[in-house]
Amino acid sequence: MKCIVGLGNPGSNYAPTRHNIGFRVVAAVADKERVLLVPGEGDYYSGVFRTGGEEIVLAMPTTYMNNSGTAVRDLCELHAIAPQDVLIVLDDFQLPFGTLRLRPRGSDGGHNGLGSVIYQLETEEIPRLRIGVAGATIPEIHTHETMATYVLQSFEMDEEKKMPMLLEYAAEACVRWALEGMSAVMNTHNRNFFSDSVGS
Repeated sequence: MKCIVGLGNPGSNYAPTRHNIGFRVVAAVADKERVLLVPGEGDYYSGVFRTGGEEIVLAMPTTYMNNSGTAVRDLCELHAIAPQDVLIVLDDFQLPFGTLRLRPRGSDGGHNGLGSVIYQLETEEIPRLRIGVAGATIPEIHTHETMATYVLQSFEMDEEKKMPMLLEYAAEACVRWALEGMSAVMNTHNRNFFSDSVGS
C-alpha cells in the first residue's frame, strides 16, 4: 500500500493560495481516479483506490500546515504504511511556477508542513514532490515575513489558466510514483512543465 498526502491549510479562504497546491494535486488525483475523500479517523480527509495492482491512499490533513505531521503519522499507523511509501506533495517558492522536483528523502528545506511530517515520522527518508509556485510577482528579497505572505497569496490569473495542465501532470507523477517507483518518475517528471528542460 502507498499513500499520497497533499499539504495545505483547511478553509475556503486558503484554497486558491500558493501554499495549498498540495491539496489541489491530491484533489486532481481523486478526480481522475474517481475517489471520494471523506473524514478519516484522525485530522484528515482520505480515500482509497486501486490501480495497476497497487492500493493507494489519498489524503489531505485538516490541521493547519504546521501540524500536518500528526495526520500523516495517524494514516501510517492506521494502514501500516512505512514512511518510504508515503509521498508528500507540497509547494516550493524556490522553484519557478510549473516545476516539479521529486526526491526520495531530505530535509524540510524550511517548509513547516514537511518539517512537521519529518518530526512526527522521526525520519527524513520520506519521498516528496515539490511543486514550484514562484511566479513573476515573487518578492526580490526572500525574508521569512515576505515569503510567508507570498505563499498565502492567490495565483495570478495567467497562472490559474495554466493550472489544469500542471495539476494533471503532477497527478500523473503521483500515481506513477506509486506504481513504478521514484527513479522512473524522476527521470520523466523532474522538469518545468512549461519548458523543455528535463533533469533529475
